[in-house]
Amino acid sequence: MAVSQMEKLSIIGPIELKETVLQVMQGMRNIELLHTENKLSERASEEDLPKTNYQSLLRRVQEGTAFLQRYSKDSEQTVLKRKEMTLDELEESYEEEEFLQTLSEIETLKDQYADLKKTRKELQFKEQEFSRWQYLDVVPKNSTLQDTEMIIGVLNNSNQELFESSVREIPGFYFEEVYSSPHHLYYFLLFLKDDLKKVSPILNKVGFKITPYPYKVTPKEKYAEIKRDQKELQEKEVALKKQLSQYAGELEQLALGEEMILALIRRQKAETLMATSENLFDIDGWIPTAEKESFLTALYEKVEKDSLVIEFTEPVKGEDIPVKLSNNPIVAPFEMLTEMYSLPKYGEVDPTPLMTPFYMVFFGMMVADFGYGLIMLVATLIAKRFFVFKRSMTRFVNFFFILSFPTMIWGLIYGSFFGASLPKPFPLLSTTEDVNTILLMSVVFGFIQIMFGLIVNSVLLVRQKEYLNAVKDGFAWQGILMGIVIALVGKMLLSSNTLFYIGVVVAILCGLSIIFIPVFQSASKLKGLAKGVYGLYGITSYIGDLVSYTRLMALGISGGSIAAAFNMLVGYMPPIARFSFGIILIVALQALNLFLSLLSAYVHGARLQYVEFFGKFFTGGGRAFTPLDTEEKYVNIKEKKNVRK
Repeated sequence: MAVSQMEKLSIIGPIELKETVLQVMQGMRNIELLHTENKLSERASEEDLPKTNYQSLLRRVQEGTAFLQRYSKDSEQTVLKRKEMTLDELEESYEEEEFLQTLSEIETLKDQYADLKKTRKELQFKEQEFSRWQYLDVVPKNSTLQDTEMIIGVLNNSNQELFESSVREIPGFYFEEVYSSPHHLYYFLLFLKDDLKKVSPILNKVGFKITPYPYKVTPKEKYAEIKRDQKELQEKEVALKKQLSQYAGELEQLALGEEMILALIRRQKAETLMATSENLFDIDGWIPTAEKESFLTALYEKVEKDSLVIEFTEPVKGEDIPVKLSNNPIVAPFEMLTEMYSLPKYGEVDPTPLMTPFYMVFFGMMVADFGYGLIMLVATLIAKRFFVFKRSMTRFVNFFFILSFPTMIWGLIYGSFFGASLPKPFPLLSTTEDVNTILLMSVVFGFIQIMFGLIVNSVLLVRQKEYLNAVKDGFAWQGILMGIVIALVGKMLLSSNTLFYIGVVVAILCGLSIIFIPVFQSASKLKGLAKGVYGLYGITSYIGDLVSYTRLMALGISGGSIAAAFNMLVGYMPPIARFSFGIILIVALQALNLFLSLLSAYVHGARLQYVEFFGKFFTGGGRAFTPLDTEEKYVNIKEKKNVRK
């Protein structure tokens, strides 16, 4: 059974070992914590825990990292490569005092840069404003002039004629247009202070907006000063970015620090699940039985055996037991297909190993090109060799690595290499001449998988001692399908009436069992008979299931035909175009066909499992096992290799 057997774990120990135990659990990634019953004292809430504010520290680290990546030129050349480390190695790399010092220095530069940015915006605004007044070579509102008033301001173009005609009526009034924009005019006004009562109503009437000018130098001089300040600011910014480049090498350390902080946050949340007193802690959880020894070995490397009380108990029926799938390296990547559908309930059979061989055959049959399979193989080998991915992505890479082999095998069977025909003895089956054979083979494969699903269902029902249901829902349907096949073979291939009648009799007897078994199982015989007749009507769904498998033939032939059509298209080009633009075109077209072929095979292969296979025996509805682990944002936490038993 590929569903891991679970046991309940309980650990009681001195409070000073609490952090160590949690650290081991997190590093081993094999224990799902439970809310511990209140045996010792009131359990603390997350807010009550006297811990470092890791969330605040996390924000600081993330903001510092984003700042470096955005503004440090050298950071563009610093690629954060994903690593594999044990949790112990990660914690050893995290020197808190040094890390906080570096973070503080980066934050200082960040604040300085923010000030520079703010000042730059202010100077840009002033530059834009004074660029309009830069041609004015007097100081507005000069205090040395006792009897005159100097004003600068802005007027809407539409009021220009009214303004100028009005002020010309005031003796001694001087105005000068300093700057003109498409919608506004910028004026310098000079008039006697005694005329202020005459001037103010005119300015209000035309909507003249006075511009304050608190400076003691001319706008021209102020504009030049702003330009100098901008140049100095630019020099400061260059110097600051040069300083930032010295911290580009700290990006990796920031990433490891962030990973460690994320791990500490999860560990901190885990503490809210345990019960504690002044001297003791108590923590409960689920652990796979097969991983008990490895956990204890890792734990006893950190603490003395006698310092903890550890108890393992078998789960009780009715408990909410999590589900963890455990399969060999070939089957494990296909677990993601099962997870997309539904995890099995605890104690239910895992369909992954039962489905994997069929999925491999079907996928290969639908892509069916040796060249495409070769690309999948080479690409996944390079990815596995030179890159470290997240666990989910690693599983995806392994998934296509395994599927590259059936793809190449079916490519040889169909004799297809990027749509071109392979030399003799290939193809073993021609996609142009053997279409009916391929169609029949697709249906036969479907028939085998459906029969296998019914066998699995029958065996499971027998194990549960539901013998009548095993006959009604499993053996009887196998008999009907086999009877139909025997009758068809006898009539159409062997011209044997004996085989034909044997098949018909077997199918009829099995059909009668489907009808009458519910009669014996039901209190109301009439309802049981109706239920049985309705159950027999399910024969139509089996016909639909078998028809669904014809997509194996359709997709396999269509993908090869499209690739051949692309080759033909480029082949018709003139030699010069064929060996220049044609190379680019054929690569792009083949890449598109490869993508579509893989996507179609992935989706339709999964559909055949979900609808035609899983429905025969699989219920699902299990809850995923969620152990205490790390975020793994930058680092894959690997299990420490234990050397001591």
